[in-house]
Amino acid sequence: MQTNNSKEKVRQLQNKLYLTAKKCDSRRFHALYDKVYRDDVLFEAWKRVKANKDFSGVDGIRIEDIEAMGIEKYLSEIKSELMDGKYKPSPVKRVMIPKPDGSERPLGIPTVKDRIV
Repeated sequence: MQTNNSKEKVRQLQNKLYLTAKKCDSRRFHALYDKVYRDDVLFEAWKRVKANKDFSGVDGIRIEDIEAMGIEKYLSEIKSELMDGKYKPSPVKRVMIPKPDGSERPLGIPTVKDRIV
């Protein structure tokens, strides 16, 4: 699953979709779901999620937990859920972030799985 050229493959997919959309303003994409669970797309999404801050969502699972479990296994489980139509996003964890003026603002933190998808 961890291909060296996953970034390039995802970039090619994005470019192809972009060019198609630019060519025809009225073009609608109805068959993108099967692109979401491609191995290269999931792996590239994992790399991007991992590069950001590691906050757990409502499930309490962190990046380090997934690495301990095995990245390929985790991504394979996500792929299966997506392919079988069983993936459901989790509720967002709500935390309050202090603002400079002393007030707070809400921030929603999705699970790592939801960020990957």
